[in-house]
Amino acid sequence: MTTKNQLRSPTVADVAQLAGVSKAQAARALGRYGSVSEEVQTRVTHAAETLGYRPNELARSMNTGRSNTIGVIVGDIENPHFGLALRGMADVARQAGFHLLLSNSDETVEEEREAVRVMLDKRVDGIIVAPCSSLARDNDHLKQVLAEGRALMTFDRAVEGLEVETIQANFLAVAKDATRLLLNAGHRRIAYLSSMRIATPYSHSMALGPTPVAQRVKGMIDAHQAAGITLDPALVRLNAINDENIKQILTELLMLPEPPTALIASDNLIAMGLLRELAKRGLRVPEDISFVMYDNFPWTELVAPPLTVVAQPVYEMGREAARRLICHIRQQPAGALPEFDSWLVVRESTGEMR
Repeated sequence: MTTKNQLRSPTVADVAQLAGVSKAQAARALGRYGSVSEEVQTRVTHAAETLGYRPNELARSMNTGRSNTIGVIVGDIENPHFGLALRGMADVARQAGFHLLLSNSDETVEEEREAVRVMLDKRVDGIIVAPCSSLARDNDHLKQVLAEGRALMTFDRAVEGLEVETIQANFLAVAKDATRLLLNAGHRRIAYLSSMRIATPYSHSMALGPTPVAQRVKGMIDAHQAAGITLDPALVRLNAINDENIKQILTELLMLPEPPTALIASDNLIAMGLLRELAKRGLRVPEDISFVMYDNFPWTELVAPPLTVVAQPVYEMGREAARRLICHIRQQPAGALPEFDSWLVVRESTGEMR
């Protein structure tokens, strides 16, 4: 017959009794705060493992001021870009004794704001966020993270006026390279699609903030200017946030008096949506339309034809974001902020203009 005591979880007192130390010594050894001798630490650790003791994380956070938890907020968990970055973050966090609390903002400021509130309520030690908006007026909730004494880093995108570190790749040079590749192949109508949300159609006078999209569009503009031509702003299409939007944008592009002869997809999900719609229309890559995608995943080499891509060190960026945030939490020097360069991988999805 199972007794009540058999179901009870072991306590600090139980660990102390088995280790032959005081409850106060056991608590310090288990919580790793204060000072205990190496012998006491070993005895307490062995007793805790023997009993299957699990610490009360809430109580420990109240004693130490830390929860050993990092909040991570991304725009779309389904996007493999964020999945790879999260793997890098998780690997570093685990080695440092931290856990990740993950939230999906669905690329909306409202969801992101709620995620931040929940994470602060959970007493996370710091937050890594891929912000939905780079505008200062949309990000009071991120300023609140700093006001509450929590560490904060932004990933992929920076926020105007927010004095925190940002981990992101450099895209200006590679955007020029990708555009130049297409221009040299004779393409003069090159369209770019991004999931960045804006309220009005894109124009070259529009400020896109400290974002990868701004770098990529600037690189396209510069490459066109170097070739003595102008990038048509009607070919820069944002708000490609789901399959229906992607389908609508492609339809509008193909109905232009001079439709694009090349497409550049800003991420993996947009690329898959575009390739699906092109196939439905019987348009072949690259015979009918050339194709370039940002981010490099194994599937991009397996499709027919293999895709020309812009690669970036996403896993390494995730690792560095977590490492630096943990240094900030522990008030340790993190070193100089590294630069992450992206590069062009030319395969078979780009061809000569016909």
